[in-house]
Amino acid sequence: MKNFLLLFLLLMCMHQPIFAQETIPLWPNGTPGPNVSPKAEETFDGVRVRYVSEPTLTVYLPEKEKNSGTAVVICPGGGYWMEAMDHEGYDFAKYLQEHGVAGIVLKYRLPYGHPDIPLQDAQRAIRTVRANAVKWGISLDKIGIAGFSAGGHLASTAETHFDNGNPNAPDSIEKESCRPDFAILGYPVVTMKKEWAHMGSRENLLGKNPSKELIQEYSNELQVTPQTPQTFLFLADDDNTVPPKNSIEFYLALKKNHIPAEMHIFAEGGHGFGMHVSGKPHDKWRYLLIDWVRVLKLIP
Repeated sequence: MKNFLLLFLLLMCMHQPIFAQETIPLWPNGTPGPNVSPKAEETFDGVRVRYVSEPTLTVYLPEKEKNSGTAVVICPGGGYWMEAMDHEGYDFAKYLQEHGVAGIVLKYRLPYGHPDIPLQDAQRAIRTVRANAVKWGISLDKIGIAGFSAGGHLASTAETHFDNGNPNAPDSIEKESCRPDFAILGYPVVTMKKEWAHMGSRENLLGKNPSKELIQEYSNELQVTPQTPQTFLFLADDDNTVPPKNSIEFYLALKKNHIPAEMHIFAEGGHGFGMHVSGKPHDKWRYLLIDWVRVLKLIP
């Protein structure tokens, strides 16, 4: 009887879908920047802060039979002071996984006035996916980035600030390109201009009194070039947290540079809906996204 039960459980497991998931350190040989130690602290605008010093990637690979070879690095939002890892991270990764796309959730370091730190992590994440492309069954030209809210700012920064890698780097991962092949932006923060920025994200990223040069550098609607990748945007018209103009100006910049783009503005939904199901029209963004990636031939 015991052997029969063991055989039955084994057969049941064989018929269950296998979702490969692992969490790996983003910087296994030591995190660069001012926050190398887990105990690293400093005063930021009069407040004592402790850095997240060990960024990670959590990888959700689809079943081999469903694998499209496409991957998306996901940057959850949170105003650059926390990260909404569930409904803007893991839940979205699982949704992509179900559609044959590798969802790779980035836990990035928060900036506390050091704007290069989150970007460093986003660029490293894309390089890491390329370095592991063969192992994970991913095509080198089908690696995208996604972000929600402040994570959308990080994603839009990554798609406008990139390089082809350093061929002389001692670290093999740093030899890889960090340019994403496409981008997905959900109700994103885009600009650092005071008139229509999300001021919490701006202050957390740049500090309270940033220079004009820093504001321009991280106002991503000003950084779009013909090399910026094709982009999918979605948001709600009644978003009172991040003004819709953030997405609209980015979309117009993409079109000015003749970059394919698709944008959906839902009548309601507010801010931060992510993967929450409400039964309202803005829930459809996830299905519209799948249609878009299918048109791009990123999935069958």
